[in-house]
Amino acid sequence: MYAPQGDTELLARELRRAAVAPGARVLDLCSGTGALAVAAALAGARDVTAVDISLRAVLATWVNARVRGIRVRPLRGDLFSPVAGETFDVILANPPYVPSESDRLPRHGPARAWDAGTRGRAVLDRICASAPTMLASGGTLLMVQSALCDVRTTLGALQSVGMTASVVARRAEPFGPVMLARAALLEERGLARPGHRYQELVVVRADRPRRGSVHMTR
Repeated sequence: MYAPQGDTELLARELRRAAVAPGARVLDLCSGTGALAVAAALAGARDVTAVDISLRAVLATWVNARVRGIRVRPLRGDLFSPVAGETFDVILANPPYVPSESDRLPRHGPARAWDAGTRGRAVLDRICASAPTMLASGGTLLMVQSALCDVRTTLGALQSVGMTASVVARRAEPFGPVMLARAALLEERGLARPGHRYQELVVVRADRPRRGSVHMTR
């Protein structure tokens, strides 16, 4: 499964800066090892749910929460499907965003953690489209992606469904093994400059319009 790396660290930092309100309901999408779910629980969230399509990731999340004495509800499934009908105050998302050779996503194996179609947006676009219906009034989405996957498209997609959206964090990160192996492909598609072996990680924050008190503050 996908071990926590720079994108997880950057998103966890923004979660701390955003200040989860005591008792908040949090959903960690594409949870992997559950690092963000654990961080949310430690930050004071009342109910934390972690969803991943990988059974190993679900088990890892359960173990990592249990050894820390933290209550997390780990669920296996495709994005929002295991929590259909529920709403959350905070949604955290570290989805696959690495551009791949094909738009056909892998159904098995470790590549599920990073392959995201030819533009790297196969999962990002689905989250942007569905997030408003899963957020409570005044709820917040915090999502990390690579700038190679067109941040403006993410912002526009979220704004088109009635959310306010902005970039709240950026950090340059050297290519890891997967990106290095695809450097020629990225250059060919114009996603990376020739010889450039860094990407910019970006955290996007989107808020659903609300009435009443806020759940998170910047």
